[in-house]
Amino acid sequence: MFRAVARPVAQAARPRQPSVRCMSSIPSGSTSPLTPLLLGLGAAGLYYYRQPLLKTLCDPVLMPAVRLFDPETAHILAVKAAKYGLIPKDKRHDDPMLKVSAFNMTFDNPLGIAAGFDKHAEAMQGLLDMGFGFVEIGSVTPEPQSGNPKPRVFRLTEDRGVINRYGFNSVGADAVQRRLQRYAYWTLERPRYASVRTGPLGINLGKNKTSPSTIADYVAGVEKLGPYGDYLVINISSPNTPGLRSLQGKAELEALVSAVLAARNKLWKRLPLLVKIAPDLTLDDQKDIAEVALALQIDGLIVSNTTITRPESLTRKNDERSEHKGETGGLSGAPVKDISTKVLHSMFELTKGQIPLIGVGGVATGKDAYEKILAGATLVQMYSCLVYDGPMAVPRIKAELAECLKRDGFASVHEAIGAAHKATPTS
Repeated sequence: MFRAVARPVAQAARPRQPSVRCMSSIPSGSTSPLTPLLLGLGAAGLYYYRQPLLKTLCDPVLMPAVRLFDPETAHILAVKAAKYGLIPKDKRHDDPMLKVSAFNMTFDNPLGIAAGFDKHAEAMQGLLDMGFGFVEIGSVTPEPQSGNPKPRVFRLTEDRGVINRYGFNSVGADAVQRRLQRYAYWTLERPRYASVRTGPLGINLGKNKTSPSTIADYVAGVEKLGPYGDYLVINISSPNTPGLRSLQGKAELEALVSAVLAARNKLWKRLPLLVKIAPDLTLDDQKDIAEVALALQIDGLIVSNTTITRPESLTRKNDERSEHKGETGGLSGAPVKDISTKVLHSMFELTKGQIPLIGVGGVATGKDAYEKILAGATLVQMYSCLVYDGPMAVPRIKAELAECLKRDGFASVHEAIGAAHKATPTS
């Protein structure tokens, strides 16, 4: 489907004639000082990844080695590894029962990579090759900005959580647009390679920290990047940009969404528009968002972003859990799972099941993904799990999800969506 969206804009990119052999490294961008180190490690890693020892080595050797780096450096290394194809590829066909239709598109499986991992549109194909059913890049701001001072991301290892306060660090829409143009050209050549996975591409849009006009920032993102994606996301729920979450108020949300929809409607193709919300909303806030979503016919909601709350498991006294639990920022991973699933369940009811929901927050097993689907999610996203379990988590979660569906008598993901609102499946 991205191929169809990309075709008109790809023609403009064609004179550049990038080599198809560069498929995993298409967007070039600037060279990171970490690249030589990565290439050296990657060459060795690639050898092992192609051996039967892959599953044995990944957990006890490769993942502990990655965690020797500080979290942000490890993140950069992971993106570069995906960009250059130095990660294991899931070459197996997805179980047909995992196929999902949503937003007038087909997803081979419902598991996607959440925004925040590939912020700058560097590794789309590599992430699809890992086995994800779809990829969401960003958040992308109109102008480049460096984000908050470092350190700004922290592992909560004992709780399998992450706290970040990146602050929408972005290379800017112009740089991302150039990378997406090259990727668009690649999608025209991609069908030659039967082993290459495909999937929808989402573009998550943010605002600049010092922008005088929030609405203008999101409209600019739609206009510049909309032609290159399969769906667009308005991110109004990051806790790390001052004033951003206030856009979830009813009047503010109506004004913003109306303007963004008007910009979207001027594109040559009607792209689905989604809004990403926080897990820290009151019930009244949730009702207001549901009302606006239904009234303005928003195509979908992503539930949810990181939380600014700290669950009791992180605030116990007289123990040694998660030394970074007191850091400021958004909490993700296992500690946010129950919070986000509760809001997901509520939003499904408030929207009367009429708006597709993407469930995200604490997904680390097939059971976690299944619980999101039962609560009302049509699709599911993950990110923090990769910090602890690495790329092999993707095929594992898909296999476990299929087993959960079969165990409870569902023939497809679609049959299970929102089932928790009708009856409680057998545990």
